[in-house]
Amino acid sequence: MEIKFRQITISDKNQVLSLFKAAAEKISKKNIDHWQYWKNPPLNKIEWVEDGILNKEFFFIDNSHGVCLGMVRILEEDKLYWGHKTDKAKYIHSLVVIEKFEGKGIGKIILQKIESMAKKNGYQYLRLDSDSKNPKLCHYYEKQGFKKKGTKKLPFSTYNLYQKEII
Repeated sequence: MEIKFRQITISDKNQVLSLFKAAAEKISKKNIDHWQYWKNPPLNKIEWVEDGILNKEFFFIDNSHGVCLGMVRILEEDKLYWGHKTDKAKYIHSLVVIEKFEGKGIGKIILQKIESMAKKNGYQYLRLDSDSKNPKLCHYYEKQGFKKKGTKKLPFSTYNLYQKEII
């Protein structure tokens, strides 16, 4: 499947928040206490989204027919979770696949495309985090070749930190 990354603009903010809310509701149905703050996001989370959009870090993921399959945030650094790093890495956040497209390998395709773009631009690593209360998601990232490198405790939860070396 061919996918394209489409830059999210500030006028898309409500659609981004809706995707987060839908993801939180889907996760809640699975009895996992992860991302539940997105059902009614606090101001600091809304500002986090706005900052990411203004920094051109958020992208919709479209198929070849222009249908939106989800979204992702790709950063150059992630001091909150990873601290100060000097190596060249891309940081992946907020990977959301719309529920009706789940189970079709889209998440894997998105991760592969990010890896391919990062490799082309000389990056050494992909890094991401996953809420430790969501073991199925943690296992998914491990199946995609990410290795657990530590944990980070933040107010909402404790997160597992994952890294994949780009070869």
